[in-house]
Amino acid sequence: MTKPRARDLGIPLDGNPGAFNSITDVSGVTVGYATVIEGSSARTGVTVIHPRGKGDHTPVYAGVHSFNGNGEMTGAAWIEEGGLLEGPIGITNSHSVGIVRDTIIAWQLKNNAMYQRWSLPVVGETADGWLNDMNGFHVKEHHVMKSLDSAKTGVIEEGNIGGGTGMVCYEFKGGTGTSSRKLSENFGGWTVGALVQSNFGRRHQFTLAGVPVGKHLRDGMLWPVSEDPFAQESGSLIVIIATDAPLLPHQLKRLAKRATLGMARTGSMGGNGSGDIFLAFSTANSNATHEDEKGISNIQTLSNDHLDPLLASAALSTEEAIINSMVAAEDMDGHNEVIVKALPHGEVQELLRHYKRIE
Repeated sequence: MTKPRARDLGIPLDGNPGAFNSITDVSGVTVGYATVIEGSSARTGVTVIHPRGKGDHTPVYAGVHSFNGNGEMTGAAWIEEGGLLEGPIGITNSHSVGIVRDTIIAWQLKNNAMYQRWSLPVVGETADGWLNDMNGFHVKEHHVMKSLDSAKTGVIEEGNIGGGTGMVCYEFKGGTGTSSRKLSENFGGWTVGALVQSNFGRRHQFTLAGVPVGKHLRDGMLWPVSEDPFAQESGSLIVIIATDAPLLPHQLKRLAKRATLGMARTGSMGGNGSGDIFLAFSTANSNATHEDEKGISNIQTLSNDHLDPLLASAALSTEEAIINSMVAAEDMDGHNEVIVKALPHGEVQELLRHYKRIE
């Protein structure tokens, strides 16, 4: 059964989504998961994104932005330097980054998918230590292989799935979410899609369509009540943005920065303890690494004067992906008997009616 999404609840959101309202609306992009729920303490998993699908290993142009760097994204230094993403992207929990990274290399060797003789895989993380025993190292090589091999296009799952399985967002259950924006032909007809792993925010910050939802929904809070806007925030957010627009690495870095605004539109200020790291890539320029005898590549790029719709789409798709991750999530109990409740759909709708955001 398909889980509900933000628009199913009537939440007003700006912009026009693509056919699947997913990062997979960008042609070629595929997403795979492995979810690990075992015993009372394993609540974790792996998410994998293949920029051109698992059968096409041609590098893509990419850019990275670290909004707040109390986190990890391996391979980011080479993207910053070289401007190319040269393989699949993994997302998992903080203490499983190593196994995911190493298994991606093994998968690339097995599938003859390594662009160069060496590989610097991109793996991002958020900490699921409230619901998951991260020190139990529950993510194994076969989980990563499953997520790499099972990646698909079309409708993908959200909520308690893959790397987002044990995550918490605004003290509600968070996890994996996705969304997209399809521009009209007047603005180029490009698609921008986002996939998030949400694990950030204090309850009082949570804002939905301009409504201070978190100030009203107080049940099930994980931490002591605080209205202090500077109360410690120690979560994290990974955002992966994809587009089919022909953008160069410095332009994609600008797109990645706009994920910060999508995060802010849901209420977060970004705390010292939060690892908020964002990556954007373009599936255009499939010949970017093909060169003539002089080492020259023939590529296309969009003028900066035409970037505004794409920048806005990156922010809006990030915002909706975060909300989708919470709407699709379900209650979860886990490590040390911690229980995290999901966002209560009915109460959210009542608050939106009260503030005249929906009929």
